[in-house]
Amino acid sequence: MTSTLVNAAASVNAPTLRRLPNGLTIIAEQMPVDAVNLSLWMGVGSAVETDEINGMAHFLEHMIFKGTQSLKSGEFEQKIEQVGAVTNAATSQDYTYYYITTAPQDFAKLAPLQVEVVRNATIPDEAFERERSVVLEEIHRSEDNARRRTYYRSMEAAFERLPYRRPVLGPASVIEQLRPQQMRDFHSTWYRPQSTTASVVGNLPVEQLIEIVAQSFDEAEARAQSSRPTPPEALVSEPEAAFTAVGRQLHIDETLQQARLVMMWRVPGMADLSQTYALDALAAVLGQGRTARFVRDLREERGLVSSISVSNMTYVRQGLFYISAQLPSENLEAVELAILAHIRQIQAEPISEAELQRVRVIVANRYVFGNETPSDRASLYGYYQAVLGDLTPALTYPAQIQALTPQALQAASQQYLPPDAYQAVILKPAA
Repeated sequence: MTSTLVNAAASVNAPTLRRLPNGLTIIAEQMPVDAVNLSLWMGVGSAVETDEINGMAHFLEHMIFKGTQSLKSGEFEQKIEQVGAVTNAATSQDYTYYYITTAPQDFAKLAPLQVEVVRNATIPDEAFERERSVVLEEIHRSEDNARRRTYYRSMEAAFERLPYRRPVLGPASVIEQLRPQQMRDFHSTWYRPQSTTASVVGNLPVEQLIEIVAQSFDEAEARAQSSRPTPPEALVSEPEAAFTAVGRQLHIDETLQQARLVMMWRVPGMADLSQTYALDALAAVLGQGRTARFVRDLREERGLVSSISVSNMTYVRQGLFYISAQLPSENLEAVELAILAHIRQIQAEPISEAELQRVRVIVANRYVFGNETPSDRASLYGYYQAVLGDLTPALTYPAQIQALTPQALQAASQQYLPPDAYQAVILKPAA
């Protein structure tokens, strides 16, 4: 067993990281707030799926709460609610996580229950069939959402090989064909201590938090009904090459009142984290906040768009610099040209120090505000450790942004955002 106090310079955070002999990683921190959050982060999401089981990770998230050999379906939630605690879960491309937030005096009683439902889910056939209809309804609702449809179209256009091109929920045609044993096999393969980060933050001593979590896993492992097969190799690990020309996809969407324009560049992901900080800052300069360049120019001053935003989407294997706008169809060409003009301007002339300082303040404040509760901190630690295997960047992110120069942003825009090589996706209402 190894234990490390992770305490980056100038950080308000001081988590302790401990790796157990069974491969489980526990991150713990005492925080003087009358609550404890335990987040179980699995380093597995839709990216590990094959096309034949696309949507399995999300479907399994639903089934985790359908009982174990020692807990009936619904019993976990009942015990949680009896003491006023809360629980929830989420699935993404690179991770799935489950959490509880409870009063400190109830933590030792509830933590073993949470670990039990995640580790020893039985996935009964009848519950599987009932939950299948719930998942299918969720898929149908997502297809009725214009923002989701735009995102799905964009991801399909952005990636040719990487699994990020597929929806996390999976297509209905695949979900309809999945079988309970496939899910039990998926659970046995991927829900292993070696794939789990237990991030626990709250108002109990660190050693007590770690002891409760470690003992909960020991007890759950003792009740496990099956051995754990070794996960297969990652399906695709290499990032895709940058676009070499302008690609454009047009879709007619009769449900829209206004057009949607998405422009994307393939950029580094978590595997090349040092290259992402300047792109994060660029996204803020261009499209985050009312004084951001795109917002001020295209929405506030010229009225060409109803909304516009920019994100540097950082997945494990690759990232996307993602610009999204909602606008009248007749403004599509003008807006695309204006976006490219702004990018060329940054490439030709570095932004001002004052403009970069605005971004530094935004990032610093978001970091502080995002550290106020045990659930905030547990999520921060769990995410970085689960997807990157390294907690340090979670603590040093503000310092990385503070250290950026206008020239660094200029260089990143020149390297990663060529105005003559990107992918555009356009959704237009019917004429």
